[in-house]
Amino acid sequence: MRVKLKDAVVVITGASSGIGRATAREFARKGSSLVLAARRDDALRAVQAECELLGARALAVPTDVTDDASVEQLARRAMEEFGRIDAWVNDAGVTMYGRFDEIPVELNRRLVETNLLGTFYGSHAAIRRFRERNSGVLINVSSGFGRVAAPLQAAYVATKHGQRGFSEALRQELHDTNIHVCTVLPTAIDTPVYRAAANYTGHQLRPLGHLLEPEKVAKTIVRLAAKPRHEVAVGGAVRGVTALHALAPKLYERISSRRAVEQQMVRDEPLDPHSGNLFEPVPEWTGISGGYKPAARATVRRSASTPLTIVATGIALYLLRSRR
Repeated sequence: MRVKLKDAVVVITGASSGIGRATAREFARKGSSLVLAARRDDALRAVQAECELLGARALAVPTDVTDDASVEQLARRAMEEFGRIDAWVNDAGVTMYGRFDEIPVELNRRLVETNLLGTFYGSHAAIRRFRERNSGVLINVSSGFGRVAAPLQAAYVATKHGQRGFSEALRQELHDTNIHVCTVLPTAIDTPVYRAAANYTGHQLRPLGHLLEPEKVAKTIVRLAAKPRHEVAVGGAVRGVTALHALAPKLYERISSRRAVEQQMVRDEPLDPHSGNLFEPVPEWTGISGGYKPAARATVRRSASTPLTIVATGIALYLLRSRR
């Protein structure tokens, strides 16, 4: 089953910023009708206006994905307005940095509620509607960290592995239907999520490596709605680190544990611990871009350890070692 993008009804959570906002605009360009969900009403109204300027019908529904009743109300509003749901994109997500044992338990809980339970609630609401028509495409936005791990983001990594495994389980349950479940695994993307992240490291942080534009992920999501696939990685770094982890997991962990800590922290910029946007939105970060790309390019130039270089070095070391 493929969704005909023109006039398709698409629900998008996390639509107020970053990948979600870029995805809404991309669907709007294709002529889809949109149901936009996020916590902030004013930010959603802005996205709604952008989509309408592109010629799409759009409905803004303020939604807290940590509340199953709120997500169910989102689905009901979509059905009341458009009569059906053709595709549902679970994109709402938050992140947090810090050593696991130094982060308050309630912050870890909130992150899991947003990223993983939010995906559960959205998927439950979507699949129930899809089963009524035996058609639909569910797209869960995970991460490259759904395949590998990194220090300082233990809870986030756990939720991204969880989203990936959850999607695979759903595919098996729905194998004899015309309902499709797709998982998107982006590499590091230049979105506001880093600036809005909770931070318990004691320092300002910067994202690592070569960042991709949110629009690249948005285009992938739209293609999946039209032509579903089980799992799609966005960015060569995801495939590279996955290969290194498969071939030499201990080597990957050594490299990751050192580089993630050394290169992400801005040592001369101390920062008091804060909960970021875990419990409340951060008003100033609702755009598509995080504004990191120029700085990220400089970081890549200063360091030989870009993801592809790490992978090449790791595989070479692994092959040499295996021949001894």
